[in-house]
Amino acid sequence: MLSMDSLWCGSESELSTLRLCKSAIERTEYRLSRRKTTKSLIPQGLLHAPEPQPTKSHRQRRSGTWPRTRSLNAPSPIQQFGPCGRIMKNSAMVMQIQDPASQRLTWYKPPLTVLVIKKVHDATILTPFVQLVHWLVHDKSMVVFVEAAVLDDTLLAEYGDFTSVRERLMTFRAGTDDLTDKIDFIICLGGDGTLLHASSLFQQSVPPVMAFHLGSLGFLTPFEFNNFQEQVMNVLEGHAALTLRSRLQCVVLRKSNDLTKDKKKPTTILVLNEVVVDRGPSPYLSNIDLFLDGKHITSVQGDGLIVSTPTGSTAYAVAAGASMIHPSVPAIMVTPICPHSLSFRPIVVPAGVELKITPSLEARTPASVSFDGRSQLTLSPGDSLYVTTSVYPVPSICAQDQISDWFDSLAECLHWNVRKKQKQMDEMSDMTHSSSDTLEELESNHHDERPTDT
Repeated sequence: MLSMDSLWCGSESELSTLRLCKSAIERTEYRLSRRKTTKSLIPQGLLHAPEPQPTKSHRQRRSGTWPRTRSLNAPSPIQQFGPCGRIMKNSAMVMQIQDPASQRLTWYKPPLTVLVIKKVHDATILTPFVQLVHWLVHDKSMVVFVEAAVLDDTLLAEYGDFTSVRERLMTFRAGTDDLTDKIDFIICLGGDGTLLHASSLFQQSVPPVMAFHLGSLGFLTPFEFNNFQEQVMNVLEGHAALTLRSRLQCVVLRKSNDLTKDKKKPTTILVLNEVVVDRGPSPYLSNIDLFLDGKHITSVQGDGLIVSTPTGSTAYAVAAGASMIHPSVPAIMVTPICPHSLSFRPIVVPAGVELKITPSLEARTPASVSFDGRSQLTLSPGDSLYVTTSVYPVPSICAQDQISDWFDSLAECLHWNVRKKQKQMDEMSDMTHSSSDTLEELESNHHDERPTDT
């Protein structure tokens, strides 16, 4: 039987050359196979996996001491290029992380504490809230945390079975009590605002978030509350996919007074959607200088600037003309708000860069800064806002998977690409025949009514 090599080669010399090349490739693949490989859609035989990083760098990545990330949610790139080229080794090498499609939830010990976040001032969510809390406390014997403001609702007194549960709930106050290392996972009842509120409660590591759609839009809340017991059990058993929604680390540095040597402590805020720098109530155009990794990129003249995550690309940014980015894409989007230049279009930059935003010294008024639509601050000339990707994403639990959840939200919430379908060819042919018949009748009638020659 002929081999595949002999079928491709026309002579014995070509066949021997091919075998020598194959043996050389096999020796190279054997050397490379001893390295740690990463999961990828590309066949493993074609990959040159990066070398494992030292333990010291791994600990630095987990503790979050690195000021910036180079790649957050994307598969690690191959670091060898051809026979000779490769990336220069350094301590801040590209992070080695798994393929986003393989990111699934797992527990190294059974979860015991759960934080239930409820949309406030909404009477329609009281019944689901009582059902969920009652089931978690009595049926699952879990420790449930709720905000003290939620229990202040007088309408909860109408639920008689809630009295026995109320005494067993743990309460806290946002902005006062620290929930770090106290919560195993989070359940949100409401709209997208509940997920944003959950993100703001954890300025470092965030527990997995399961969001039920009980609000208005529900773009970030993929779960329905009908069979919540079965869906929560799947999460508790670790049968769920995760979407790591990157956040932006925003640091505000105030201009120090050289006379008094007054150095104010920088303000650090993590946002899930976007940070907006605009002109506020001023009638004048904002004048903002934008730097990328210390290099001046452009000066923004207009109503303001939006710096958003891929998750926030479908919020304020898309309303300002930006594109929509899947939340697993490691990127930062910069979108101008009504720029005074027709050529200033939204841009997408890598997730590892550091943006610096500061009002120009020639600016007529200070700029206003808001973080996820709240925590508004004033940015005066000389003050600086530094924005980069945080090492603490929000692990959002998927109802199906990363792709299905996102495109379902685009179709249901934003009506993306929803339009009437074109008619089929048989319908078009019927219309063509009917129109041709009408034209023939008109021509015949017109021919009969013409006057005869005299």
